[in-house]
Amino acid sequence: MEPESLYNLLQLPSEVALPTEEQLPQGAKKKYLPPSSRKDPKFEELQKVLVEWINAALLPEHVVVRSLEEDMFDGLILHHLLQKLAGLRLQVEEIALTAASQRRKLEVVLGAVNRALQVEEPQAKWSVEAIFNKDLVATLHLLVALAKHFQPSVPLPSNVQVEVVTIESTKSGLKSGKSLEQLTTQRSTGEDQPSEDVLDELLKMAPEKAIVSFVNHSLRSLGLAVQSLNSQFADGVILLLLIGQLEGFFLHLKEFYLTPSSPAEMVSLPEVHNVTLALELLRDAGLLSHPVSPEDIVNKDPKSTLRVLYSLFCKHKLKASADGTPCGTLH
Repeated sequence: MEPESLYNLLQLPSEVALPTEEQLPQGAKKKYLPPSSRKDPKFEELQKVLVEWINAALLPEHVVVRSLEEDMFDGLILHHLLQKLAGLRLQVEEIALTAASQRRKLEVVLGAVNRALQVEEPQAKWSVEAIFNKDLVATLHLLVALAKHFQPSVPLPSNVQVEVVTIESTKSGLKSGKSLEQLTTQRSTGEDQPSEDVLDELLKMAPEKAIVSFVNHSLRSLGLAVQSLNSQFADGVILLLLIGQLEGFFLHLKEFYLTPSSPAEMVSLPEVHNVTLALELLRDAGLLSHPVSPEDIVNKDPKSTLRVLYSLFCKHKLKASADGTPCGTLH
């Protein structure tokens, strides 16, 4: 097949490099996701749920995954996820710096994953080669299998399918074809629907230490510190100051109540003013993907408070790191 027809089939711009017959050994295959597949709402939702699940599981280790395509290939996060889920610690390098050492580490970790899942390598929908080369479809197959095996309550969207284009090197040249990849199955009518979201999983993991550390690091220039995630955010004052510090703006004291005198006064303020203002600021910054009630924060609901703080943690973990380690890595 001529390069021009391959680009048309894949719906890719010409600057994207496709393999040549010399680069793709005979019999080898490479999968591509056309832009239309990447933009599929259910495909995007699956990635979002998996990212939130991983971040919730690894929050105590101060890990924040931003891209499944870019952050999973070297085995680092996968190793720590396997430790958390299966209690397995492997004898591998903690930080693999070269491509060769990263690949070796991934091979060891993926072997342990396959054994934990009781999957034989030929039957697996992922491989060392695919994961290391940042094959998003293979990475999703792997993470879906881990979630279903170890934490079936993770609310994966059902019946997620994605169209892929496969290029194969044959004796007669490069051949391509389209196919549908089934990433999650269709739930049966009588099957129980997951009732918990990723924050329910996070609450089970006692993440207070990591969140408190993040908050206190962010507020230390103001001379403030927190010990309780629930009670100290109920009046909205520290939450507003935290948002101001992280988002880089100043709130005039006239815009909020600095010292609500009692819980009764907090609840009686128009629209629970302080917390409502804080939530509006978070929504304007695109940080709240789930609705949160101001009254729930005021009433010290742990899940609502954690959801708000977790959204800030995910965005600003880099700023809170003393050594500036990028999000998606461990320090």
